[in-house]
Amino acid sequence: MEMDDAYQNAAHIPGGDGYPDKWAAAAAAFRHDATCETDLYYGESPRQVFDLFHPARLSKGLVIFVHGGYWLRFDKSFWSHLAAGPLAAGWTVAMPSYDLCPDVRIADIGQQIMTAIATIAERVPGPIRLIGHSAGGQLIARAAVPRPAAGWQDRLEKLVPVSPVADLAPLMQTTMNADLRIDAAEAMAESPVHLAAPRAETTVWVGGDERPAFLAQAYALATRWECRQVVTKGEHHFSVVEALAVPDSPLTAELLAEVRHGRDPAP
Repeated sequence: MEMDDAYQNAAHIPGGDGYPDKWAAAAAAFRHDATCETDLYYGESPRQVFDLFHPARLSKGLVIFVHGGYWLRFDKSFWSHLAAGPLAAGWTVAMPSYDLCPDVRIADIGQQIMTAIATIAERVPGPIRLIGHSAGGQLIARAAVPRPAAGWQDRLEKLVPVSPVADLAPLMQTTMNADLRIDAAEAMAESPVHLAAPRAETTVWVGGDERPAFLAQAYALATRWECRQVVTKGEHHFSVVEALAVPDSPLTAELLAEVRHGRDPAP
């Protein structure tokens, strides 16, 4: 199917199939040396757990990273090393896992992530910064949409969706949808491009060498929410998020930068 290719990343990245093994090894090595608590429960299922990484000094606040994988694959254990950038700057970092499709729907995963954020926020004081990659970008964006019951949103300073799937409708035309089971109602309800912008400052981040579909998705979200967008030269869908592991990378700097007053104007 044409739309399958549009959202296929590994096939268009040299050595793309080897990235998951590389991430898992780097993450395991990082956990071995880090000060961390693992497999803390926020829900009832075995996958509703999070890891919490502590900085060497008094924490400046909380960074929560939500992983991608088209809501179908991966868990927190692949991404631990991405905590390195925020940790070096003195932030506590949390990484939740969540149940996967087809066992649950995308809307169910969204509810799990909101529960995870609320649970983690009760445990870690201070300002909150959210960052998510690909499907994780959709999940943090959906969680940040203003709602009265989300008290932690008063502490949310910054939101960075990286290469987000901001509009679910195109995925209805992919073979993945046999497991995702997205219908028109869910696409409307769960797509950030159809929802109100967060009160927190938002930067949409995407690699310049990504598939055109992801460049279009990022542009659509930045336009709809009238927020800042950054397109990084030479980065593809897998490499773009790896910069979070580097303390002085532009991505880490953007996530942790002092917030401007309110949301950014349109670029």
